[in-house]
Amino acid sequence: MDLVDGTLHIKSFLAVTTGIIVLFIGKRLNEKVAFLQNFSIPEPVTGGLLFSIILGIVYAVSGVAVEYDLAARDFLLVYFFTTIGINASLKDLISGGKPLVILLVITIVYMALQNLTGITMASLFDQPSQVGMLSGTVSLIGGHGTAIAWAPRIAEDYNISNAMEIGIASATFGLILASVMGGPIAKLLIKRYDLKPNKDEVLVVGVANDEQSKPVGFGYLDFLDAILAIHVSIIVGVFLNEGLENMGLQLPLFVTCLFAGILITNTIPKNMPRWSGMAWPTRKPTIALIADISLGTFLAMSLMSLQLWTLVDLAGPIMGILAAQVVVAVAINLFVVFPAMGRNYDAAVVCAGFGGISLGSTPTAMANMSAVSKQYGPSQLAFIIVPLVCAFFIDIVNAIFIPLFLKSF
Repeated sequence: MDLVDGTLHIKSFLAVTTGIIVLFIGKRLNEKVAFLQNFSIPEPVTGGLLFSIILGIVYAVSGVAVEYDLAARDFLLVYFFTTIGINASLKDLISGGKPLVILLVITIVYMALQNLTGITMASLFDQPSQVGMLSGTVSLIGGHGTAIAWAPRIAEDYNISNAMEIGIASATFGLILASVMGGPIAKLLIKRYDLKPNKDEVLVVGVANDEQSKPVGFGYLDFLDAILAIHVSIIVGVFLNEGLENMGLQLPLFVTCLFAGILITNTIPKNMPRWSGMAWPTRKPTIALIADISLGTFLAMSLMSLQLWTLVDLAGPIMGILAAQVVVAVAINLFVVFPAMGRNYDAAVVCAGFGGISLGSTPTAMANMSAVSKQYGPSQLAFIIVPLVCAFFIDIVNAIFIPLFLKSF
């Protein structure tokens, strides 16, 4: 740790260690506070938000800010999405074809509506339309990365000096809202329509809440074999990423690792000999456990590192715009996504994920669905189509929508 100019810099090792502690704090709180578990609020969200609030109080009292080295956090995201690819079978991909297309069409229409909502609300606050865009798909569906990428250009082209601050604040508040929105929506739908999961399916992330105290049913070699499979998939994903980059197509590494996992799982015969002497670990408890660890720690680190005090000055107009965005997102979820996806249990879990991507990020969507699945039961369809829509197609559509809306309004 280094204290420089009033900022305490915490290096990667301690950042990961803190993330694990925060995750345990969230778990204990969810066990003690019934409504957190009943509404499927993800454990890393509970712990991460509490920790960021505590750091905000520390800053208010002492003037010392805390910044984390989050390089290891980003690799945990690669780990997680690689496990999702390893768990994806060709049969599921084929069965998910129609729902995937339906969800993609809804998401594209929703993205246009999100921008129009932001622009309309910005005008009510006597703000330029570009401010509405910064509180639209630039920061919400786009997340922090898209906001950081577009803010300098918007600041320069449209003379909005605080574009970066607006974008980051919107992305941060959106992440928080998305983290607490998906679970309650799914609970409402599951209870209202008495929805039940498919009993033949298994969880692809973690273990059910009522089974967490049971001993794991695998040995250290099973766990090590799962790690090996993940690393092999990541190596293929890195080469795939570099090949696409040479062709002029830039994708996040976690996307190509997701596809690498899918490719290997569905092209290598199950009886093909491996160094470990074990079958490829598709949908084994070890993969589910690693997925849970990596996603939970990633999200805990993301939320605990929020510097909430930097958002206070922008909270008023941005929260006004985001309030409208929440209303639109909830309405689309309940009255469009759920009916279009079949009004069944899978549709309810997809709604939890859509609640995450509509205002937050891909990891938030996955965390929402994971929390719901642990509470009520698995949905393999949701874990196939939601990451494909939000980890791949959204970035492509957003790259087209953002300049189009900026020029049109």
